Amino acid sequence: MQAQPTSDSIQQPDAGTAEKKYQAKAPRTQVFGEEAFEASDGTTLRWLGMAGFLINSRGTTLMIDPLLGWFDMTIMIEMPIAAEDVPRLDAILVTHSDNDHYSIPTCRDLAPVTREYHSTRYVAALMTSEGFPAYGHDIGDVFNVGTVRVEVTPADHAWQNDSPGASERIFQPEDACGFWIETPDGTIWAPGDSRLIPEHHLQMPPADALLFDFSDSEWHFGLAGAVKMANAYPATPLLLHHWGSVDAPDFAPFNGDPESLYELVKNPERIYVLAPGESFTLNRLKEAEGA
Repeated sequence: MQAQPTSDSIQQPDAGTAEKKYQAKAPRTQVFGEEAFEASDGTTLRWLGMAGFLINSRGTTLMIDPLLGWFDMTIMIEMPIAAEDVPRLDAILVTHSDNDHYSIPTCRDLAPVTREYHSTRYVAALMTSEGFPAYGHDIGDVFNVGTVRVEVTPADHAWQNDSPGASERIFQPEDACGFWIETPDGTIWAPGDSRLIPEHHLQMPPADALLFDFSDSEWHFGLAGAVKMANAYPATPLLLHHWGSVDAPDFAPFNGDPESLYELVKNPERIYVLAPGESFTLNRLKEAEGA
């Protein structure tokens, strides 16, 4: 089986060669339990830390890229829930194979309470080899989880091909993805880790919530690309993630600082610096604007 790409497969600085720099840290974790999985008359999102989210849409529960335990770098946050305390999940959605998104230990721990796993065909094959009930998809595919409709969207994150020694495999564009999620209460866009694809990332309908990855990393949107995407949808709430969780002040994918965004993003009041575990209620933009 292909070894799982790890976060430190990407070239990282030697922690002993430079004085440690300032790094923004996420707010104090808000621990939650079974109440977060109960049915309601709305849709809520909770940041899990790292790049993970819990979505509960009127009782249909999904996790995107959950990492709730072991990781190969030092974590700065308390996880808002332990895997063994998750009562049930209708699905886990995984955007790509990096171990801060496809956490095999977390997926194993959640397997007893998870109905199905969804990802790209490559990642689903890795999941199947682990014994998970996995479904692989092409870019553009659509599937349903309860009342939630999910479309698989493109991403550009084949960093392994530019990193000698990271993998013997040649990664393809379709090995990573994002998810466009339609709930009864609005749309959620989880674009995944990606370089900016202007013809895609700047041409979507306005989502009612954007899971917003921002950093200076060349294999992510980059700060400039992230700002372009944010400003292409000037009313969409930005739920920040992929920051403030890993002790890596010199490693661009993890060291974003929300303070860098406020003077760059239109309508900065829509920037949500959630604490891990904090809930966000999804509303349609026209309802939120009083239209």
